[in-house]
Amino acid sequence: MSEAKYPLLAVSRLRMDGDGEGVTTLIAGKGCPLSCKYCINKEALTMHSMDVTAQELFDRVKCDDLYFQATGGGVTFGGGESLLHAAFIREFRTLCKHFWHIYAETSLYVPEKNVRIASECVDGFIVDIKDMDPGIYKAYTGADNAQVLENLKLLLELVGPEHILVRAPLIAHFNTEEDQKKSVQLLTGMGFTRFDRFSYVIRD
Repeated sequence: MSEAKYPLLAVSRLRMDGDGEGVTTLIAGKGCPLSCKYCINKEALTMHSMDVTAQELFDRVKCDDLYFQATGGGVTFGGGESLLHAAFIREFRTLCKHFWHIYAETSLYVPEKNVRIASECVDGFIVDIKDMDPGIYKAYTGADNAQVLENLKLLLELVGPEHILVRAPLIAHFNTEEDQKKSVQLLTGMGFTRFDRFSYVIRD
């Protein structure tokens, strides 16, 4: 086993609020390539993190094994951008095998190879697409969404729509309910079937 490290920010145990099926533990990691105007986890960009190995992280969360197996839950990697650490997640998967479900919260703003690696070891993807319109996406994140669109197609091909929950947010001052609707329509046309429509909470 390699000595790959994960930049751990926090571990949030015994969650049942949309991070995956059943009881989950959220593993928050540092690092994100986007600069979202209403980032809800700015700590992932600035806060000091602790580098841990896959074995160290497994040892830290295995106390909830009973809850995971009883409810069909598991571990959710968040951030930051979880798929920046796709190789680490693959290594972690070998430790928990398939007794736990592994979920990843992601923007898909990562290299194609990371998506391919994650598709082999993640059971469910929670994808925040911001907005499908390139102009809105760039205004909100500071980045181009071409890579995201390609990765959406790739992920759909690799794992199928049943393993992907797409979050389509309403973002105050950046998009409208009509924009949100258009995003869902475009994604439906691509073959996605599971959506979470919601409004971003703006922090001061």
